[in-house]
Amino acid sequence: MKREIIIAGIISMTAFSTVSAGFLDNFLKDIGLSSPQELDSSTIVAGLKEALSVGTGKAVQAVAKDDGYLANEAIVILMPDKIQKVADVLKKVGYGRPVDEFITSMNRAAEKAAPKATAHILNAIKEMTIEDAKQILEGSNTSATDFFKLKTSEKLYNDFKPIISSSMNEVGATSKYKDMMNKYLTLPFVKKESLDLDHYVTNKSLEGLFYMIAEEEKKIRTDPAARVTDLLKKVFSK
Repeated sequence: MKREIIIAGIISMTAFSTVSAGFLDNFLKDIGLSSPQELDSSTIVAGLKEALSVGTGKAVQAVAKDDGYLANEAIVILMPDKIQKVADVLKKVGYGRPVDEFITSMNRAAEKAAPKATAHILNAIKEMTIEDAKQILEGSNTSATDFFKLKTSEKLYNDFKPIISSSMNEVGATSKYKDMMNKYLTLPFVKKESLDLDHYVTNKSLEGLFYMIAEEEKKIRTDPAARVTDLLKKVFSK
């Protein structure tokens, strides 16, 4: 009985090795290579890390400038839902300008905070394990972005919020918000609303940043023109 179990185990291990080798060969063929010797795991991980460094760098650069948020319809920070009614009422009574200035100032604060993301994301890339890289490569077109969210969201929030708060004061968002609300409260039959403005803008800033990182990740995975280095072309070519 023991002899039969041992033989069965050997057969199973042999079959597993054959299947694994076949899977690896197919994977390498899919990315344009023909044998394991041409692309080892360290090269794959290095290529992935380079891809993510390039992609996140572009994403941060895109938002960390004037109109990086404001002129991008996909990530522009709009009036909080909680006080949208305030904006609608003010526009109807001729106070549309304070509303527009407030929206602009929120986006300026986000644009100023964005560069802070670079260090945290690069650290997450450096700490990425082979297993992390494998899961990202085998995952969806935004699996790396999901990885960054998991690893960096709390740290980014803690770093972004004080910068957002300071920037909101510098660009006048806080004063514009108070001015807007004061005008609203002078109107008859209106209800006072409260809002944690720094929290709102910080969350929206991070949502926009991760959206842009996801867009860059999709490009590198699907668009050959986005693979701007030899290593990226080697790892992601088909």
